[in-house]
Amino acid sequence: MRVMVIDTALGLCTAGVFDVDGRAITVAVRSVEMTKGHQERLGGLARAAIDEAGGLHRVERIGVTVGPGSFTGLRVGLAFAQGLGAALGRPVVGISTLDALAASAEASRVAALIDARRGQVYGRFWRTGAPEGPPEALSLEAARERLAGFGPGAVLVGSGAALLEDAAVGAAVLCLQGPAPDAVARLAAAADPAAAPPAPLYLRAPDATPPSRLPGQARPARS
Repeated sequence: MRVMVIDTALGLCTAGVFDVDGRAITVAVRSVEMTKGHQERLGGLARAAIDEAGGLHRVERIGVTVGPGSFTGLRVGLAFAQGLGAALGRPVVGISTLDALAASAEASRVAALIDARRGQVYGRFWRTGAPEGPPEALSLEAARERLAGFGPGAVLVGSGAALLEDAAVGAAVLCLQGPAPDAVARLAAAADPAAAPPAPLYLRAPDATPPSRLPGQARPARS
């Protein structure tokens, strides 16, 4: 299956085309480390990858990371992927950023951890290749408790891994800025489009909140 992947959820801006048959073979990929400005770069990266791949006529589906991640970055990637899918008449599948990070580690015991700031991480944990539960927003203390028993042979992966390496002594640490593009491609090829909609996954409300009144609107009278 030929898959196009889009990832703007974390610290990468990625567009790529892969042939997936058990493993993902890179046809063309463009990926730049960045935490802001995805909207300005994604179109150019996608065009370069598409040109190198010889066009999109063989692409059967599009995979896009849906979070958790940057509120603005997620919207950029989702809008681009959905627009491309509509134009091509191809299904668009949403891939959890945490699942893609774990797939990047290629280990049976994995903690995928994203630095969520404010003393929290977004996390999901796998043992013997199976997830222990859904993605969660956890305090650093709660995450350390969840990592009890992780250690030699385990892998901590993601931007939050370095924050918690002391909780899993002997575990390998992969401080990736985002998931490996081929990992996103493998998950996208294996996903059921009906069960993996391209909808954002938010584990915490956005830091910014809308104003309580419109510009020029009078303040409410105090009683």
